[in-house]
Amino acid sequence: MAPRGLPEPVLIRGTGLLGTSIGLGLRAAGADVYLADPSPSAQAVAEDIGAGLAYPGDLSGAPTATGSSGDTGTTPDGTGALPGTVVVASPPDVTGQVVIDSLLRFPGAVVLDIASVKGQIQRQVRAGVVDGVLTEAQAARYVGTHPMAGRERSGPVAARGQLFTAAPWVVCADQDTAPQAVAAAEEIAQILGATVHRMSAEDHDASVALISHLPQIAASLVSSRLQETPAASLALSGNGLRDTTRIAASDPQLWVQILAGNAPDILRILYGVREDLDRLITTMEDPTAPGARLDIAQLIAEGNAGHARIPGKHGAPPQAFAVVTVIVDDTPGQISAVLQDVGQAGVNVEDLRMDHSAGHEVGMLEISVLPGRKQELMDALGAQGWKVV
Repeated sequence: MAPRGLPEPVLIRGTGLLGTSIGLGLRAAGADVYLADPSPSAQAVAEDIGAGLAYPGDLSGAPTATGSSGDTGTTPDGTGALPGTVVVASPPDVTGQVVIDSLLRFPGAVVLDIASVKGQIQRQVRAGVVDGVLTEAQAARYVGTHPMAGRERSGPVAARGQLFTAAPWVVCADQDTAPQAVAAAEEIAQILGATVHRMSAEDHDASVALISHLPQIAASLVSSRLQETPAASLALSGNGLRDTTRIAASDPQLWVQILAGNAPDILRILYGVREDLDRLITTMEDPTAPGARLDIAQLIAEGNAGHARIPGKHGAPPQAFAVVTVIVDDTPGQISAVLQDVGQAGVNVEDLRMDHSAGHEVGMLEISVLPGRKQELMDALGAQGWKVV
C-alpha cells in the first residue's frame, strides 16, 4: 500500500548509502521508487537489493520538461510517469546543480535534497532565481533536508531501510517554500521512522558544525598522530582511543566537500578550540606554576559540563547510568547468554559496549543500567555463575 500524502512516484537521484537506504525504506512502505545515478554499477547494486527501479527517462541532456506546477505528465520517452517527488542524494559538491536541474526538468515535482550542508545549496537555488534560470514558483518547490544518520561504511552495499529509525531529520524551509514541499519532506522522514526537526538553513549549518563536523575533525586529527606510533604502543589502546577515533574511518572525499561547504561556521568553532589549545599549551609548558593545576582542572571540568548537556536515551534529559562489567570468554554465544540472564533478572539495558582485554581471550561486557538496579543485577549475574567486576 502506497503512503498517503507523498507525491509519487519518487525519483532518487544518487544511489550511495543514504539514497539507497531511502529507496529501501520507501519501497518497504509501498511507494513507487525510481533510481538514477551517474555510476551504472552503483545504480545496479541499488536496484539488485530492491531500492527501486531504473528511471525510464533520459537525464543526460539539458532539461526539456515544460508544464504547469501540477502537471506530472510522462517521461520524455513515454515509458513512465514523471516523478511527483525528487530526492537529490548526489555528492554535496554537485547537489545544488542537480536540485536546479530537477526543478527545471520536472515541473510538477517537489524537490528535496539530503546533503549535510544546507545554506550553500539554498543560496544556489536563490541565485538561480536572481539569474533568471529559475522562476520563484519553481524555486518554491525545493526544500532542503538533512537526515542525521549514517555509517562508517559507504555505498549502496551498506544501505539498509532502517537506517533512519529514530534519527533526527532536519527540514530547512523558509518563508518562500511551498507548503506541499514541506509536507512531502516531512512525510518521507516519518515513513522512514525519523524524527522531524524544523530549522533555518543558517541555524542548521551552525549546529552541525559543532555537533558533527568538529567531532570528525577532532577524530581525524587524533588518528593522524597514530600513523608512526609503534605497534607495541597501540597494543595498549582501549575503548577510550577507539571511541575517540571511530569516525576517523569516514570517507575523505565526502568530508572534503562537507568541510569546504560549511567552512565559515566551522572556522568560528575552530578559533575557539585554538584558544583552548593555546591556553592548555601555555599551562602545560609550566605545569607547576601557581594556578596551573587549577587551570587544567577547570578545563576538564568545562568538558564535564558540556558532556552533561548531551541528550540522553530517546532524546530525554541526560541521565547517569551505573555500569555492571561482566567478564566473558571470547567464544560464540557468550554475549547473548549474558543478555538472556539480564532479561531474566528483569533489568532493562540502557546501553551496552564491549572492551577486549589485551593479551587475553576474554572480553569485558559493560552493561549500563539505572543506578538503583546495579546491585540487583550484579547479584543476579553472580548467582548465574558470571564473573562480575
